[in-house]
Amino acid sequence: MARTEAARATAAPVVDADELRRRVGALLAGNDPAGTDRSTFLQARFDAGLAWVHYPVGLGGLDAPRALQAVVDAELEAAGAPGNDPRRIGIGLGMAAPTILKYGTDEQKRRFLRPLWLGEEVWCQLFSEPGAGSDLAALATRAVRDGDDGAWLVDGQKVWTSSAHVARWAILIARTDPDVPKHRGITYFVCDMTDPGVEVRPLRQITGEAEFNEVFLSGVRIPDGHRLGDTGDGWRVAQTTLMNERVAIGGAPVPREGAGAPGAGRESMIGVIAETWRERPELRTHDLHQRLLELWVEAETARLAGERLRQQLAAGQPGYDGSAMKLAFARLNQEISGLEVELLGEEGLTYEDWALRRPEKVDFTGRDAGYRYLRSKGNSIEGGTSEVLLNIVAERVLGLPPEPRTDKDIAWKELAR
Repeated sequence: MARTEAARATAAPVVDADELRRRVGALLAGNDPAGTDRSTFLQARFDAGLAWVHYPVGLGGLDAPRALQAVVDAELEAAGAPGNDPRRIGIGLGMAAPTILKYGTDEQKRRFLRPLWLGEEVWCQLFSEPGAGSDLAALATRAVRDGDDGAWLVDGQKVWTSSAHVARWAILIARTDPDVPKHRGITYFVCDMTDPGVEVRPLRQITGEAEFNEVFLSGVRIPDGHRLGDTGDGWRVAQTTLMNERVAIGGAPVPREGAGAPGAGRESMIGVIAETWRERPELRTHDLHQRLLELWVEAETARLAGERLRQQLAAGQPGYDGSAMKLAFARLNQEISGLEVELLGEEGLTYEDWALRRPEKVDFTGRDAGYRYLRSKGNSIEGGTSEVLLNIVAERVLGLPPEPRTDKDIAWKELAR
């Protein structure tokens, strides 16, 4: 376990698709999915290097090409093997893990990646603040050195924090130098959500639930060993997190919808409304039929674009295409949920329960149409607002001139707030 990354790379086996199939076969032979509980199976899968095959040996991977993960996933799915739950630990899987892999020390990778992938420890994201949402680099949460051991004392407030009420760990960015421009005075940390000084309060949404939270940090002491990347380099580290977040939202695997198609059903983007259309012919009209067909085409286009994006990811870190996919996902999901409410008429306006709940995960398909319609309104805000993502696509993908910005070279402490 004390080997360096270079030593792991030297010792890594050379694997191809056939070798991976053999390894999956050995995993299944020793851990029959029908008689092995989820936790035990996931532990065995991680230790066999089949969790994320492009990660290093000893950290759930085999130093194999990222594209070969699809081979493992297909074999395990065909065998009915249990998987982890991205709806519960999606922030850890899609955002914290790739950031830790790229910027973490060997010790940090060994400590955090295994329980993260197994779902033993839930993660949340302490980025947005009441005065720094779309302009995230303007954040005001402060981290200052404390004592001879180099630890940091953190004070501030974060907001719209999914899963903070169930999280053990958080990825956190804080200002460590107010005397330099806002993008250059930020440092990236891992914060223990059980430490003294961390207070989590629910934020009730339009659905009645509180899957989001506001988090108050009062003198929270973070050891320097929980810093990711160099001091003052947190904005660059955060870009890895944010780009992976947008890919996780916009490029997540989605089953294909359609009668007789593999994976057809409620889990596809348009699956719930298509199911209602088939089962309740009395609701159909010509106009709704035309709009449903158009949205089906768009949903299939988005599914295929997401598949292409994941194939591109096999070559390395995500780029700005993830922002475009996240944009498309938000708009499409809102249009589909709106059509579903229109199709159901008065029935679509009903809502099962307005009680304040604090769910561990978001379930878009297991609730009624009223919930899906209301919850989808957040899709164009969470994970980067659509307005910010439009700017990113315009500047970074299309090469258009950036909007004028007068605050990029001014010390953060001199900015108007």
